[in-house]
Amino acid sequence: MAEVLYYAIPFFVLLLFVEWLSFRELGDEGGELIGYDLVDTRTSLTMGLGNVAINVVWKFVVVLAYTALYELTPLRLSPSDWWVWVLLFFADDFAYYWFHRVSHESRVFWASHVVHHSSEHYNLSTALRQTWVPMTYFPFWLPLALMGFSPWMILLAQSWSLIYQFWIHTERVRRLPRFLEAVLNTPSHHRVHHGSNQQYLDKNYGGILIIWDRMFGTYEPEGERVKYGLTKNIETHNPVRVAFHEYVALWHDIRHARGVRTKVALAFRGPGWQPEGGPPVESTTQG
Repeated sequence: MAEVLYYAIPFFVLLLFVEWLSFRELGDEGGELIGYDLVDTRTSLTMGLGNVAINVVWKFVVVLAYTALYELTPLRLSPSDWWVWVLLFFADDFAYYWFHRVSHESRVFWASHVVHHSSEHYNLSTALRQTWVPMTYFPFWLPLALMGFSPWMILLAQSWSLIYQFWIHTERVRRLPRFLEAVLNTPSHHRVHHGSNQQYLDKNYGGILIIWDRMFGTYEPEGERVKYGLTKNIETHNPVRVAFHEYVALWHDIRHARGVRTKVALAFRGPGWQPEGGPPVESTTQG
């Protein structure tokens, strides 16, 4: 059950094909939609396959860590109690919000997450463009094990969150009914998150719910047409460069920075931060 996400992959591929077919048969609404590009889609799929392969090994480490903390805590939340699943749903989504937000606001985390934002297209294949350094999400779910959620429940919650987030990577769905837009993360909200427009930067971090963004001041509704990608795009479809370009840039900036404090700041402050009076940083930032 912890790897239920893998069973969803055939459905992801089927829906991706249906969306691509819709652009072929129905068009792009007079140039209003970005649609698909074969090379870009191939890169996204390659990144997704690499992520799956790496996680086959990495998940063993994750399970060991969750299990260790679960055995240390005296708390136990039984999966037979319905309210435990409700609590898990909100706890997982809250953890995802902060993981996602930190992944934009701290450069060492951004170096992993930037992969997902590196496409200038926005379609279901973009959802599969995932990092090859998945270790950055790890700390944010550790409190759930200490709360008494068993490891398999935590992994299951992570899987249903990612499955939900697949379908919101589309331009084909404009807006849902207002009451759903108020609560859920929707294609409209997530298009904003993938935008490099100034007013869209660092907004709408939610996973399944948009309520955290509304609560913590990071919500932005979709207005002007979204320009997808980064404020400084990487201009490559090479999977290895897509996966590691920001780590290379970060290492370059740290190596040339003066003083330990500046080096640490470059790693942990926002990707757009640079030392006063210093040379411009090489970050491919959205902010």
